[in-house]
Amino acid sequence: MSTYACPKGHVSGESDFCDTCGAKISSSAPAPVTASAGPVAPATPPCPNCGTPRSGTARFCEDCGFDHDTGRVPALTQPTATPVVTTGWTVTIAPDRAYFAENAIDGIEFPPSPASRTVTLPPPQVRIGRGSTSKGMHPEIDLADDDPGVSHSHALLTLSVDGVWLVSDLGSTNGTYINDDQRPLTAGESRSLTPGDRVHVGAWTTLTLNAPV
Repeated sequence: MSTYACPKGHVSGESDFCDTCGAKISSSAPAPVTASAGPVAPATPPCPNCGTPRSGTARFCEDCGFDHDTGRVPALTQPTATPVVTTGWTVTIAPDRAYFAENAIDGIEFPPSPASRTVTLPPPQVRIGRGSTSKGMHPEIDLADDDPGVSHSHALLTLSVDGVWLVSDLGSTNGTYINDDQRPLTAGESRSLTPGDRVHVGAWTTLTLNAPV
């Protein structure tokens, strides 16, 4: 608000006559006095990295994290996810004399010329059993010519989303055993496998899991 000096020493809010004593205010009176709003703070420069206005003397930009003291933008290190390996897994299938001896199935003799073979495991599932055209059964690992003790639908290998192979028994007659465990899997029970684990099925067959190379 502007004020004016009265010749009698009053401060008037009117420019022609003093609003206190009524004296005429000379045209040569001092210029109106404007109330001061106080000292104005110097403008704070914006963030040189993104242009966001700086909040006072804050060290870090609220938008991009720019460090006004060091002149650097913090680098965020993202964790690197380990890729899931889905291909290259194999199993080695071989007659196992020790497992056959423990089973002791009457009327079945161990093969005279045992031979092993290695097959790939295509994800996500591989069925172990004995193929039958009449029953429409075509397992990926067909042991019809290898082991008479294997059921038509014996066991199932499944690759989980974490890249771990699981084995499940499908209600087989002679059971599915893992490594040296004396207890077979129950029907529908699953067990995770690691490279080198052995899955025993039928009368003498052992399948050994091999990791990709």
